[in-house]
Amino acid sequence: MLNLHKDHKNLVLIAFSVFVALSIGVAIIPAYQMQEYEPIPGQKDLTNSERKGLGIYVSENCVACHTQQVRNIEMDAVWGDRPSLPSDYFYSKQRMGIWRQSPSLLGSERTGPDLTDIGNRQPSDQWHLLHLYNPRLVVEASIMPRYSWLFRKTDTTAIQDGDITLPRGNTQMEGSEVMVAKEDALHLVAYLKSLKQFSFEDASPTEFIPALPKKEGSNATSTKSEQSMGANLYQNNCAACHQGNGRGVKGAFPPLNGSLIVNDENPEMLIKIILMGYDARQEYGMMPALADNLTDEEIKAIVDYERSSWGNSAPKVPKEIITRLRDSISNLP
Repeated sequence: MLNLHKDHKNLVLIAFSVFVALSIGVAIIPAYQMQEYEPIPGQKDLTNSERKGLGIYVSENCVACHTQQVRNIEMDAVWGDRPSLPSDYFYSKQRMGIWRQSPSLLGSERTGPDLTDIGNRQPSDQWHLLHLYNPRLVVEASIMPRYSWLFRKTDTTAIQDGDITLPRGNTQMEGSEVMVAKEDALHLVAYLKSLKQFSFEDASPTEFIPALPKKEGSNATSTKSEQSMGANLYQNNCAACHQGNGRGVKGAFPPLNGSLIVNDENPEMLIKIILMGYDARQEYGMMPALADNLTDEEIKAIVDYERSSWGNSAPKVPKEIITRLRDSISNLP
């Protein structure tokens, strides 16, 4: 009978065999299977700037607080249109060298929001730069630390072509001083903007596992439900720039409380801005187009919420107007 207390040779042999078996089952076989995965059609490799940004993302330990994985449960539906797939990480998981493994980006703790689709949710360079310089400037309740070392202070007379500056009103600079984004900050923003969840053409909508069973016959169109839906959609799609109180960020993103466009009796301009985006005012950041991200019902909920919050008192918008404007925009050459 085998006695491992005295038979050291067999003890070492068994331990080594267990180690080899575990290595094959846990590491080698999965790594071999990963070679069979291909990128999603239309997915592009990271550019040189985006790959440098990935390195900065890892070196600054952003993975400690942010995930990049959408699970198939209802609470994750706000972070993407579908659960994440292995092919989503085809380019970011390529080995950096024969002796260097690719970084782990999935994350294990969601202290901050998931970043799987942040490139679609927030495509504004100005917002990302302000958020890196001081997160509280754009998200009042944020607990994210400042990354001010990614910026340098300089005089307006020393600004060179290609320098990206932050709005002076937000950085509290004195005299003629301004904050300029360093190359590391620009690379990091380029990487964050590249994080976009690709959708499959002609795919049916993904059903996320609901947190609670849906009750038959519930009045989902009640006023309370509509207000709650509008508030949640606004927080997930609009509050990062326009703020939860609708006051915006001075010198970066316009306020919605008291806005003539929001309170206009004719809501077509507001709806067009949401559908098509807006970048006609140099003093403010770019407003991304949300036509591909939101349904007519969701846009109606957001518009109604904005027109009835923070002292605004405009009438509700018929869904038919949104449908008509969406159709007219889709027919533009």
